[in-house]
Amino acid sequence: MKKLSILILSCACMLGTVLSVAPGQAQAQSSALKKGIQSERVLELQQQLHSLGYFKAGFTGYYGSLTSKAVARFQKDNGLTPDGIAGVATQAKLDSFGKVRVTALDQLARIIYSEARGESFEGQVAVGAVVLNRVQSGEFPSSIPDVILQPGQFTAVQDGQYRLKPNKTAYRAARQALNGADPTNGSLFYYNPAIATAKWSKSRPAVISLGRHTFTN
Repeated sequence: MKKLSILILSCACMLGTVLSVAPGQAQAQSSALKKGIQSERVLELQQQLHSLGYFKAGFTGYYGSLTSKAVARFQKDNGLTPDGIAGVATQAKLDSFGKVRVTALDQLARIIYSEARGESFEGQVAVGAVVLNRVQSGEFPSSIPDVILQPGQFTAVQDGQYRLKPNKTAYRAARQALNGADPTNGSLFYYNPAIATAKWSKSRPAVISLGRHTFTN
């Protein structure tokens, strides 16, 4: 009976050790960036890799094959396992070279503010989502800055409102869009029916209307 009690106590101690380690392991796993993830952190990762010469593609905020290959090259050059996954060790090594200001996030917040500052928060997220949908569509440039600055696409860029300083709400909306929020259901265009004059805008089937904007494909 005494041996059985010792055995039970030993098992309980082992279980307690496992349980105490598991949350940390889970946190480390959840903090890893890998293929299929779209987020603000991926955007920062791409810009860090770019600043070090490893990432030559457009800043998308989406962790695809090009990002994975760039991470693997960085890992190989810095004595890390070249698995293409930006885990804790890889991110720490990147950070040791210095943080990079997330300029693409600034640009996304700026276009949201200049195009939709009078809209609801959902309406502002929607404008950010359109930019990101274009980046992934294959029909537009494959980076956030290039989509925003593509000639003839956004009224606010043409009339100078894009130079306005975005507020905190615009940054929050940009982060929501980067992290996957899309109230537009994948729309690539939007217009204001009250002032739009282009026939091609109105000829597209409407996906959803949010505030003063109609979103289309």
